[in-house]
This record gives sequence, structure tokens and C-alpha cells, in this order.
Amino acid sequence: MEEVVRSKTVLKQKTKRWDANAMSPVSYGVLITVLVLASLACILPLLLVVSVSFSDEGHILRDGYKLFPEAFTLDAYRFLVDDWGKISTGYSISIIITVAGTFLSLLITSLFAYPVSRPDFPYRNQFSFIVFFTMLFGGGLVPWYLLYSQAGLKDTLLALIIPHLVVPFNVIIMRIFFSNTIPHALIESAKIDGAGEFRIYARIILPLSLPVLATIGLFQMLVYWNDWFTSLIFINNEKLVNLQYLMYKVISDLNYINSGFADTQAINAVSKTLPSETVRMAMAVIGIGPIILVYPFLQKYLIKGLTVGSVKG
Repeated sequence: MEEVVRSKTVLKQKTKRWDANAMSPVSYGVLITVLVLASLACILPLLLVVSVSFSDEGHILRDGYKLFPEAFTLDAYRFLVDDWGKISTGYSISIIITVAGTFLSLLITSLFAYPVSRPDFPYRNQFSFIVFFTMLFGGGLVPWYLLYSQAGLKDTLLALIIPHLVVPFNVIIMRIFFSNTIPHALIESAKIDGAGEFRIYARIILPLSLPVLATIGLFQMLVYWNDWFTSLIFINNEKLVNLQYLMYKVISDLNYINSGFADTQAINAVSKTLPSETVRMAMAVIGIGPIILVYPFLQKYLIKGLTVGSVKG
């Protein structure tokens, strides 16, 4: 016991000396400068998108994008509000898919990663190899489409949820987290106290795994929220179109109208009044809103989940 206390005291002293002398003022200034520049590189494009969405279309076409709008206008958002029924439907579908898909993905991923992280699980290496194998080879787009079509999943929300339920990389991350962070002795102690496997999973494993669950959950939220390709392949019903695919259709229609291929007087007359550039940016602002609101609540878990378990010992 005395040796443990002495070791902790020495470690604290070394940590204090390192913290005091680890970085000179010049190095600290360089680090702060790099971090500020990196932060500006991340936030300035977002501010530019917001600025253009509130700018006049004529000024954008004449003077280009600017960080501060010369002529403030809400024309782009008025254009979108005119079709608010489809946008609200797309928002609802995206929220349902994101919430349900993220929850089910975390549940299935953790239920798979937890057993293969246990050293007493007999076939853990074989199952881990199967997961790794799927990262190297895929069936291809045509078999994927035929499988979902023959299963009757076209024009259903399941077609938007199932493809991203199990991501092999997330399984590997969660398995490493379970192996490096949760002591096997803790599980053995729970078994001695009479706890079953599902009770251990629900009462011990999941509460201790909030960092990795939040990290993978945020990744999955981004995947589900930004997915437009699956909706393009499997959804023909306009009531089941998600927001990202709706944005893709609007931008494609605007590009077609402005391309000159639709050579009719009516369309050419309409194209002159359409705020095409500003509408693109307004759609981007509408699309990224929920993710920006959710991220601050998961930030501390995200950082911890990316670092904890990386160094064992």
C-alpha cells in the first residue's frame, strides 16, 4: 500500500514539473496561433455560406461571394418557404431516420462488439475477421439494389435505415474500447454476485461506455442525416423523401434551368428571377442546423471517446 501511495506521489510531482516546463512561451504562442488559424479555416466557410444565403442574387453574380452581404435580403428563404410543405416533410423523415437509425445502430454495434471483446468468448477472433473482411470487399450496387427490392423494402423507411445499421469500423472501435477500458475482473465480480450477461451489459457495460457511444452515435447521426444516395436509389414516394435528397433535387433542378438546355421562353424568363446561388446556400444552412445544435451536447463525450483507451497502462 505504501508503495502505491509513493508511486502516485512521484507521478504527481513529475506531472507538475512537466506541466511547468513542458512548453516555452514561444512554443505556446505558436500553438495558439496554429489553433486560431485552424479554427478560422473551419468557421469562415460556414460564415460565408450564411452570408451568401442572405445576399442579393444580383450582387452575388456581379461581385462574387463576400463574407458580409452588400445587400441584405431574404429572397432565398422566401423561395424555400413557398415550398415549405415538402421541406417540413423532408425534415420529419430525416429526423425519424436519424434518431431511429442511430439508436438501433448503437444497440446492434454494442451487442456485437461486447462479446467479441471478451477474452472468454470462444469464437471472437473468427467473428472479428468477418467484420474486418466486409471492410475490404462489398457486393456492389446492383446486388444491393436487387436484394432490397426483392425483400420489399423499396419506398419504406427501413430502406433508409438498414444500410447503415452496422458499420465495421464502428464495431472495431467499440471492441477496442471495451477491451482496453472495462476490466474483465469487473465482469467476473458481477457474475459472482449473480448478475446475468444482459444485466451486466445493461447495468455495467453501457453506463461505462458513454464516451464511445456518444462518439459513434455522432458519426452515425452524420451518416444518416447527410445520406441522400439511399433515398435516390430506393425512394419514389415523395412523402418519404428525406431532406438531403430534397436539397439534391432542388439544386439539380436549378442547375438544369440555368444550364440552357431547357430552351423555352417561359423557363428562361423564370430562370432570370430565381435566386439560384443564394438558394443553394440557404438549403445548406437549413440542412446543417440540427447537427450544429446537437454537437455541443456531445462534444465532451466525443473528445473523451476518441482518446480514452488509445494508450493502455
